[in-house]
Amino acid sequence: VVVANGRNWSTSVVGSGNDWLQVGNWRLAAGRPFDAAEERAGAAVCVLGATVRRQLFERADPLGQRVRIKGFSCQVVALLAAKGQGAMGNDQDDLVLLPLHTVQRRVTGNTRVNSLLVSLRDGSDSDAAKAGLTRLLRERRSLAAEDDDNFNLLDTRQLADTLSGTTRVMTMLLGAVAAVSLLVGGIGIMNIMLVGVTERTHEIGLRLAIGALERDVLLQFLIESMMLAALGGLAGVLLAAGACGLLAGLMQVPFLFSPAINVAAFVFAAGIGVLFGYMPARRAARLDPIEALRHD
Repeated sequence: VVVANGRNWSTSVVGSGNDWLQVGNWRLAAGRPFDAAEERAGAAVCVLGATVRRQLFERADPLGQRVRIKGFSCQVVALLAAKGQGAMGNDQDDLVLLPLHTVQRRVTGNTRVNSLLVSLRDGSDSDAAKAGLTRLLRERRSLAAEDDDNFNLLDTRQLADTLSGTTRVMTMLLGAVAAVSLLVGGIGIMNIMLVGVTERTHEIGLRLAIGALERDVLLQFLIESMMLAALGGLAGVLLAAGACGLLAGLMQVPFLFSPAINVAAFVFAAGIGVLFGYMPARRAARLDPIEALRHD
């Protein structure tokens, strides 16, 4: 728990050096990194994540202020730039960074290191790097050849591949649901237009009798069908945007509104109206004017 400015906030405390910023692609929004003397001495200095800064200080400037972490006070020397949600939905900005020796001496009370972050150069062989790290850790932990590893190695590339595979499956499932929805909606539009042709048979016959061409009637019903589907598509886009915005606020996850995707969805919905409205429009255009005028 971090306490400052009359407020407290439960957060993660990370003990590391400035290399952690580089490996994690972190940028400083304000302030300075730890200097070498502070890292060696385990000085009482800290860097606040964006969430911690907002919860403790709101709009006030925390630089130079002191916060209390587990009974000791440390000075805020920098602020991390916001990153937002991580791949697993965690808040990456909810943390406080201190020098490693500071955490070991004043927070955990031991010299153990819970995790290591390793960044490879572009083009490096990650499998070879994992094998080398495994050998090094087994050697440092004095494990015999028959002993199992008492540590875990997590390759973020493999995690990203797994998440990408899950995303592809979800995309396919949602695409199938959308296809069924479009089919059902298209059939509904076709039925509505067929009923409309039946109820307006006399009107259609009158138009044909006074000189309207088949293509005029065909175009009229295609436009009506397209407008019906387009209005449904517009309503769907607006409802989806509202629902996503509401869920994003409730779940504290970012929501990105893509104009291109929504315009494409609107146009596709209008196209569905033309496709499923063609048969009713064609039937209306081919009515016999004489028979149509006799229709009550």
